[in-house]
Amino acid sequence: MLIGELATASGLSREALRFYEQQGLIRARRLGNGYRDYPAEAVMLVQYIRTAQQLGFTLAEIGDRLPAIWDAADPGPALAQVLATKLQEIDVRIAALQALRQTLAERVATDCPLRDVPQHAARPG
Repeated sequence: MLIGELATASGLSREALRFYEQQGLIRARRLGNGYRDYPAEAVMLVQYIRTAQQLGFTLAEIGDRLPAIWDAADPGPALAQVLATKLQEIDVRIAALQALRQTLAERVATDCPLRDVPQHAARPG
């Protein structure tokens, strides 16, 4: 399928598809006239990329994890593992942000927020 057809089928612009190709996320072969020719599976792949981005994955993360998913005999468990790992990463970030929030709240409650807060008060608990 030509890039215009893939753009229509996926809802992405041609520029976005070219960018995905530059990033190594999708591949096209070149026809004799120089046009890009994408396999039919490219529509599903582009939908996966868009969904993964909406779930918080960066394009680099998508590119790193994509081969394991596509090469798996049954991609369901491989995809579930990728999502579980991302969920753990998000939980760690949330915990770090909660600790930072607690520290900031403690500083706001002092007379001089830039002065060190006593160690016992700075630790969430």
